[in-house]
Amino acid sequence: MEREIALQLVKPQLTEHRYQHTLGVMETAIMLAKAYGADVKKAELAAIFHDYAKFRPKEEMREIILSQGFPADLLDYNAELWHAPAGAYLAETEAGISDPEILSAIRYHTSGKARMSLLEKIIYLADYIEPGRHFPGVDEVRGMAAENLDRALLKSVQNTIMFLMKKNQPVYPETFHTYNDLIRNGRID
Repeated sequence: MEREIALQLVKPQLTEHRYQHTLGVMETAIMLAKAYGADVKKAELAAIFHDYAKFRPKEEMREIILSQGFPADLLDYNAELWHAPAGAYLAETEAGISDPEILSAIRYHTSGKARMSLLEKIIYLADYIEPGRHFPGVDEVRGMAAENLDRALLKSVQNTIMFLMKKNQPVYPETFHTYNDLIRNGRID
């Protein structure tokens, strides 16, 4: 699917602010894909569709999670996580994206997972560091991303876990699995 067609499909699903965020994620994903040897077109498409379901009704996302075999325990955590698996499903069924790598990158861009593929890492990190993001620690992760993808990913996951803990919010287990996998198997030294 060409960029302009993908953007035309996504734009009506998003607010203007979220659409600008999506453009930033797309440009960042392209940059990271080029730097780390990933498929640039796949990174571009996954980035464009990463927030496709962000503003769908919670009940619709809940139904997708339950009916499509996504882990039901996801519903016990912050609803901000739901749009990722729901978005992967909708990108496939509504937009016709069938590439499993792209769909997986969309699915795990909020939680991460153990043994992330290069494309999954790029989309997760591009969402975290795109130029429109402004929060404590993001500039440090941006700098790390230019040097070592796994180190930057680890720092972003650590920051997310600490943020949730400071707010007394539960941390989805896949996010802990992401952290543990990077510590155990990552090239972060």
